[in-house]
Amino acid sequence: MTKVIRGKIFVLDDNIDTDQIIPAEYLTLVPSKADEYEKLGSYALAGLPDRYGKFIVSGEMKTAYPIIVAGENFGCGSSREHAPIALGASGVQAVVAQSYARIFFRNCAATGELYPWESVERLCDHFKTGEEVSIDFATNQLINHTLGEICNLKPLGEVGPVIDAGGIFAYARQTGMIPSR
Repeated sequence: MTKVIRGKIFVLDDNIDTDQIIPAEYLTLVPSKADEYEKLGSYALAGLPDRYGKFIVSGEMKTAYPIIVAGENFGCGSSREHAPIALGASGVQAVVAQSYARIFFRNCAATGELYPWESVERLCDHFKTGEEVSIDFATNQLINHTLGEICNLKPLGEVGPVIDAGGIFAYARQTGMIPSR
């Protein structure tokens, strides 16, 4: 069975930092507590400038955008693992960016919250928030159903199975690297 993520996209540009993804004032929320995890998600991208529009509608806990398309250096800034956790808790399943800050990319794998796809070409200048897209894991493609375009993505590589497992510790247990509980 081919894995596909489909939904509307939220488009961002370059250098979206962890303070924009989850402002520091919300870092007191503990993601291991179910109610606080959900609340953390409701603040995802709360630090963005107004020009992007609302990622989560006021009064809602989840976003209508399961996929984010961004430019270069997505997730730069601090090393907070809360950034991919907040996005995952908000309902984001994947980010397609031109490039990532290394620590954000690693935190995506470590937490197992979302898939960090890299685009072959710059998509954030061409796509618009609200367009319907899908990501086909078998072909490494982003299909823009609104525009009728297919864009190639770089393969996820070894990070894919780690995220599939639910993060680095779940993967280590699943593969026998560490004993199961």
